[in-house]
Amino acid sequence: MNLLADACVSIHVVEALRARGHDVTWIGDNKDPGDDQVLARASAEGRILITLDKDFGQLAILQGAPHNGIVRIVDIRVLEQAHRLLKAFADYEADLRAGAIVTIEPSRTRIRPP
Repeated sequence: MNLLADACVSIHVVEALRARGHDVTWIGDNKDPGDDQVLARASAEGRILITLDKDFGQLAILQGAPHNGIVRIVDIRVLEQAHRLLKAFADYEADLRAGAIVTIEPSRTRIRPP
């Protein structure tokens, strides 16, 4: 999958996803340009956004900002994040590619269809 990891996502998670064959660009390599620009970049590059920040869902839902799917991680330890992301990609790949918003929480994973 083509992914864009927000600056708040650990480089360890980014590296783990890359090791599993995903094409991951990480915002943490540069100065964070702000949520609007991050979401616009993910959309322009055809990448699914990975974040810990709820503001992206608000941009997409309330403001109608275009996107190619968003995965938000909520209260998951860094050591578990890559595993949970990989499971979500396997379970919801078609939904994400269609523009769904997936929220990964400790006890459940929620999906908001496009």
